[in-house]
Amino acid sequence: MSRKPEPVPHFSTEAEERTYWEHHDSADQVDWSKAAKVRLPNLKPSSTSISLRLPNSLLEQIKIAAGKRDVPYQSLIKIWLAEKIDTSAKR
Repeated sequence: MSRKPEPVPHFSTEAEERTYWEHHDSADQVDWSKAAKVRLPNLKPSSTSISLRLPNSLLEQIKIAAGKRDVPYQSLIKIWLAEKIDTSAKR
């Protein structure tokens, strides 16, 4: 049983659109039966490699903390940095 998707309303501001999508599910506006698989072979990663010098003892402490959480140490560093930025932005 297929149903007709609801039309997406016109929004005059980004705030109005944000409010709308906070209370509506996009599944009501999309006919997934017409969806097609898409390949993006030239998609570039959205991260940048940097070089960061850390004292050996600090790096070892980070690696131990990452091991306890069962995550790679570089991922843990990214998590901690994101949390710190988020906390700082809320102040």
